[in-house]
Amino acid sequence: MNLTTHPLADNVTSSSRAVRAFLGERPDVTPVWFMRQAGRSLPEYRRVREGVGMIESCLRPELAAEITLQPVRRHRVDAAVFFSDIVVPLRLAGVDVDIAPGVGPVLGAPVRTADDVARLEELSLDETALAPIAEAVALTVAGLAAEPGASGLGDTPLVGFGGAPFTLAAYLVEGRPSRDHLAARGLMHADPELWARLLTWCARVTSDFLVTQVQAGASVVQLFDSWAGSLSLASYLESVAPFSALALEAVRALDVGGQRVPVVHFGTGTAHLLAAMRDVGADVVGVDHRTPLDEASALLGHATPLQGNVDPSYLFTPRATLEGHVHDVLRRGLAAPAHVVNLGHGVPPDADPDVLTGIVRTVHDWQPEGS
Repeated sequence: MNLTTHPLADNVTSSSRAVRAFLGERPDVTPVWFMRQAGRSLPEYRRVREGVGMIESCLRPELAAEITLQPVRRHRVDAAVFFSDIVVPLRLAGVDVDIAPGVGPVLGAPVRTADDVARLEELSLDETALAPIAEAVALTVAGLAAEPGASGLGDTPLVGFGGAPFTLAAYLVEGRPSRDHLAARGLMHADPELWARLLTWCARVTSDFLVTQVQAGASVVQLFDSWAGSLSLASYLESVAPFSALALEAVRALDVGGQRVPVVHFGTGTAHLLAAMRDVGADVVGVDHRTPLDEASALLGHATPLQGNVDPSYLFTPRATLEGHVHDVLRRGLAAPAHVVNLGHGVPPDADPDVLTGIVRTVHDWQPEGS
C-alpha cells in the first residue's frame, strides 16, 4: 500500500473513535474492542477453522481476513484486531515452531546455547515470507471499509500486533509455554551478551512483522509482552526494555501521510512495569484486570491513555453484576486522558458471544455522571 492512501492518511480511520482515543482524545462515545475477539468464542470462527491448523489459518490470507472481520460484524466493536499469533513471524523466519492444540507454541528444539542463537541469527524475514501477512491485512482493511462498523461508517481501524522480544525469547528458550520462565530468566542473568543477541534478533523479527502490517493498512499496533510480569523492574529496565524499544523504533518512524501510528503496549501482571512499558515507545498502556484503571493512571502521572480492563471472569456473572463492573471500569478510566475499553486479558474460549455484544452496548450507552 502507498502510505499516502493509507486509512490513517486519508482520514478514514484517523477520525474514528478508537484512533482518537489512542491518541489521547475523548470521543463522545467510549470505544471498545476485545483482545482475542476473533477466535474460539465465535461459532462462525469454529466453522471456518474446521480441519485447518492454527498457523495454517493465520497464513491463508482470505481466511485470516474473514476471521478478523467476524467479531466486527457480530459485536460492532470499535476496532478489529488482526487474526494471527505472536509465533507466526518466528515460523515465517524459519523457526521450527507449531501451535499444539490445548498446549500452545511448541518448538522442535529450544534455543539456549551460543550455537543455537547463531543458527537463529542466520534466519530473517523478507518480503516473500511476509507476503501472506500483507495480503491478509490488505483484504481485512478492504473488508472493514465496506462494513458499517460501530459508528455506522466504514471507519473501523485494524489493530496490528506482535509479540514483544522478551515473550518471544521466553518461548524460544523454554521450547513451550511455561509458568515461571525460569530457563529464559536464567539465560538472561547468566549470559547477558548472548541474551542481548537473542533479543536483538527477536526485536528485528517483531519490527518487520509490525511494519508489514502497517504498510498494508493497519492503523494501530499493539505489542504484547505476555510474560513480562515475571520480571522485576530492574531486570526489565536493564535486559528487556531496550529491545522492546528497538522493536517499536521502525513503527514510530513511519509517516503515514502526516499521521503517526498509535502504539499500545500490553502485558499481564505488569503493574510495577507500566511506566517502563510506556517509556519504550508506547502511546497507550494496556492494563490487565489486576490493577484498577485509576490506580494505573496515577502510576503513569495521569498523562497516558489507557486500555482495559474488564475482568474476564465477569463474563460468567449475571447481567446486572457484569454491567456494574463495566460501569466501574468506565468510571475509573476517567482518571486517564483517554480510555479504550477492553478486557484485562483475552476473551475466554467458552465466553458467550452475546455477553460480549452486550458489553459493547453497555459501553457505548454509558455517559459520565453530569454529562
